[in-house]
Amino acid sequence: MQNTGTTMEKKTKKTLALSAAIIGFTLLVIIIIHSTKGNARAVGGNGGGVQFIIGDGGGPAEVVSVKTYAAKIADLTDYVITNGEIKPQSSIEVFPSMNGKLSALNVLLGSPVKKGDVIAKIDPSEPGTNYELNPVIAPISGSIVSVPLRVGARVSTGTAVATIGDIANLQISANIPERYVADLRTGLKAEVFLEAYPEAAFEAAVSRVSPVVDAATRTKQILLTFTKPDSRVNAGMFARIKLYTVTYSGLVTVPASAVIANDGASHLFVMKEDGTVSRRDVKTAREVDGVIQIAENLAAGEKVVYEGMLTLFDGASVLDITDGNAVAVEASEDMVIMRDPEPEPKGLAKIWKAVTGIFKKKGGAADGGNMVVMPDNAGSMDGGAQAAPEIKHEAEQAEDAAASGAASIQMGGGA
Repeated sequence: MQNTGTTMEKKTKKTLALSAAIIGFTLLVIIIIHSTKGNARAVGGNGGGVQFIIGDGGGPAEVVSVKTYAAKIADLTDYVITNGEIKPQSSIEVFPSMNGKLSALNVLLGSPVKKGDVIAKIDPSEPGTNYELNPVIAPISGSIVSVPLRVGARVSTGTAVATIGDIANLQISANIPERYVADLRTGLKAEVFLEAYPEAAFEAAVSRVSPVVDAATRTKQILLTFTKPDSRVNAGMFARIKLYTVTYSGLVTVPASAVIANDGASHLFVMKEDGTVSRRDVKTAREVDGVIQIAENLAAGEKVVYEGMLTLFDGASVLDITDGNAVAVEASEDMVIMRDPEPEPKGLAKIWKAVTGIFKKKGGAADGGNMVVMPDNAGSMDGGAQAAPEIKHEAEQAEDAAASGAASIQMGGGA
């Protein structure tokens, strides 16, 4: 029984010694935090984006991750989107020489014909009378591009039996709304897109602009010719046309998302060398496809924020993550930068985080002191060696002192 009591007493002493060591180390860490004065510096090395900054004598100051664009002088070209139909540049409709019934059709759509070929026959007979079939002759050579009738249909001398065209030379017919006619002229460039080849863009140019506006549709017809012949393009195809009209030159351009409009005025945020932004009023000009011209108060080469600016204000601290790599701001001496993401701390680092969390809840920084934040992935607190050697040095002393104290207590308890 006496031996059992002695064993229990020794275990109790060891437990108390271990508890005392932990408490002693915790108190020592708190003392180090309270004794750390002056301005904190950036802590951490390579890693993720900055989350926030803790300044001198104040609470956390948010650092906003943004994307920037270097303003540059560039041309903006406006355009009109419309639909069109691909046709032969030259074609002719073929009519019969008398009324009657279409008794024979000798061609199909796309059939090549020569001048003088018989393409159809008309039966002019009426009930009670019989006449010889009347031939319909091709007036030119080419290909059949339209066959609107079927055998047995009644025709007159004003009914086209077929259309012959030159399919080696094609053009596009399109109608442009009246509001754009002031920008129309021959020579305008265009890109043509076909349903059969959605990934291909065929180059074309305006060859003719109608001198009148269609009163029924309020449109003006234009004809475009292809820059280069292409066997993929066929007569009768549906075309989607992007017609480039006016080019605006000589002004600085930025993404339209960078400009914030409010009550008729516009402003944006310009990146400064110290890692902050400056709110600047600007005058805008033309906008095309998400790019806008700045007419006043912005120079080429200046970086403007085009993403993440909704929470910004004049003088706000930012982190430029434009290329996917966080570009660290040039932190001033009263800043402590935390890294993101934060791995789960272990060992002494976990204790350190718990202690600093208690200190933050008690308003340590609000009382006028500077909060010192060590990186959570420091392990044995090596992670901040380069960024904050003084803090690292004191932490090492604290750890060594705690370890020495714990050892002496354990030895005493075991004696």
